[in-house]
Amino acid sequence: MAIATLIAAGRLDDRLVDRALGLLRDVDPKAAFSRWIDEGDAADLRFNGDFKAARWALSALQDVDVVVQADEPRWKRLFVADMDSTIIGQECIDELADYAWLKDQVARITERAMQGELDFPDALRERVRLLAGLDERALIRCLDERVEITSGAETLVQTMRAGGASCLLVSGGFLSFANPIAEAVGFDRVKANRLVFVGGKLSGEVGDPIVDAIAKHDALVEARAQLGLAVGDVLAVGDGANDRLMIEEAGLGIAFKAKPALVEVADAELKHHGLDALLWVQGVRRRDWFRG
Repeated sequence: MAIATLIAAGRLDDRLVDRALGLLRDVDPKAAFSRWIDEGDAADLRFNGDFKAARWALSALQDVDVVVQADEPRWKRLFVADMDSTIIGQECIDELADYAWLKDQVARITERAMQGELDFPDALRERVRLLAGLDERALIRCLDERVEITSGAETLVQTMRAGGASCLLVSGGFLSFANPIAEAVGFDRVKANRLVFVGGKLSGEVGDPIVDAIAKHDALVEARAQLGLAVGDVLAVGDGANDRLMIEEAGLGIAFKAKPALVEVADAELKHHGLDALLWVQGVRRRDWFRG
């Protein structure tokens, strides 16, 4: 048995549920309504059949996020998330480059790397070299002035932590940003790149080893093994090509407002709601969400 979760916060009515059932019955004629998770916001449908076929059928629904998954295990015990353009709304290196009057140049390289057009380690080193000489204080200003946590991120992470899950922030960005962001959001594990400073200024180098797609994948596998979990116990979310391997490795891999290179391999795409919608995906009612 499988579950298709429909998410349309404030707009999910009986008409929309019936429309979804009509589409899903092309995959399984016995598909049926299961329950409201939160009436008007999120609901589960049950069916038997191919997940990809069900996802494709339900993609005809406009402005609805749909997640198709096995009915067990619903609650995930390890959450792995990318940082830039996922847990936060910005690409930190692009915003940092603005303090060196190089944002447009750096952002073009970032975009190509996230689309999967450039080798990530090479693209990272190229961008960091451009920032050589930037004062360390610019990173503090950038964090304070430019970085905004994505809607629902704190609610998602702290609800999962309260339920006993471990949460890993794994980033191709920098520990200078990842550590304070992880602390603010509630992650208990962090992996990111280390910038090299000389005399309080960026040297233009980044420490080895580089946290790239392979390192993200390996961090997920290592955390899963340490916790003694199965593949199906892991939820991962990201937005770019550098997240592809970890999204494929997770039991449930979510592309969040993502680049096409990631959407094509993810189990589902979340593009109309904040990250707290992933609690509905796990069957958690709003009344049980963390309230900071």
